[in-house]
Amino acid sequence: MRLGPLDGVRVLEIAGSAPAAFCGTVLADLGADVVRVDRPSGRGAERVPQDPLGRGRRSVALDLKSADGVETALSLAEHADVLVEGFRPGVCERLGIGPDVCLGRNPGLIYARISGWGQEGPWAARAAHDVAVLAVAAGLDTDPEGRPLMPPGMYVSSFAGGAMAHVQGILAALYERSRSGLGQVVDTALVDGAALVSTLIALWRRVPGNVTVTDAPHYTVYECADGRHMAVAALEPHLYGQLLEELGLDGESVPDVGDAAAWPALRALFAERFLSRDAASWAEAFARREVCVVPVLTLEEAPAHPQLAGRGTFVEVAGHPQPGPVPRFSRSGRRAPAAAPGAGEHTEEVLKEWLDRVG
Repeated sequence: MRLGPLDGVRVLEIAGSAPAAFCGTVLADLGADVVRVDRPSGRGAERVPQDPLGRGRRSVALDLKSADGVETALSLAEHADVLVEGFRPGVCERLGIGPDVCLGRNPGLIYARISGWGQEGPWAARAAHDVAVLAVAAGLDTDPEGRPLMPPGMYVSSFAGGAMAHVQGILAALYERSRSGLGQVVDTALVDGAALVSTLIALWRRVPGNVTVTDAPHYTVYECADGRHMAVAALEPHLYGQLLEELGLDGESVPDVGDAAAWPALRALFAERFLSRDAASWAEAFARREVCVVPVLTLEEAPAHPQLAGRGTFVEVAGHPQPGPVPRFSRSGRRAPAAAPGAGEHTEEVLKEWLDRVG
């Protein structure tokens, strides 16, 4: 069995931003040989084995401010299928490892660049963080009552809209290269991805009668008697009916869920009911029904959930649970992620293997 569908693909990752690192993690999970170029010393030199943004790859230490370091990086790029970098536009060009130089030495290279605002435009060189990118892409637009949406508790722009779209672009470019024999530059902007993953919310807000993820009483989170929470996602009529039944409510006597003006009253009614029992009691009750009402789990609890444990959603890396490789493949196998390396841990090994030289 092969170690993932990207077994044999060589990826050179220039250590930098978190989205670029997450892209490297996903490619490594899929079986690629990912080699990260780290600084010889300073920040990042210490080893953090449980770091999910460093797992599954090897590390070489190169001084990209020196001629020797740049030349070694370019030599590695000659033997790579993909180069991933996550700096602001122009940084790699100033270092001497920009796309023109790298593609000149390796015409088949996929040069994958991921940045906050993209490679062109008046904001291209500005600093970018997830919530700022999400805001500009209309991902925090106001709800029907005019309140701005709160940022989600995860890096939607950086990881979902950015890094995963970057992986998609890299895979598409590798497929195109199999026909043309040529590499190309893949330019992924977090702001583009943030706009894309907000598509459905934008549609919902423009169609009367649809719900948003913040204001519908049957699509939200409620606190229970013990301070824990239950998540409710009962949009379909048959699910909503079972929600009312388990809460002990008569559908004929409660406000009409189809009337958005009644939602505040419904939310208050549901909140009162959920506060009457602890989360474990509610979870047991709803588990007997075909309804999407589930407990909100912590990072420590999620790996032990029967569905996640049965499927092996989480894997152990350096003694810590982490989400495992996604997706699954029937024939290509699934690589077990290795612990994150220290900076330069594999320098001699990689230079010997890729370039047939040591040091």
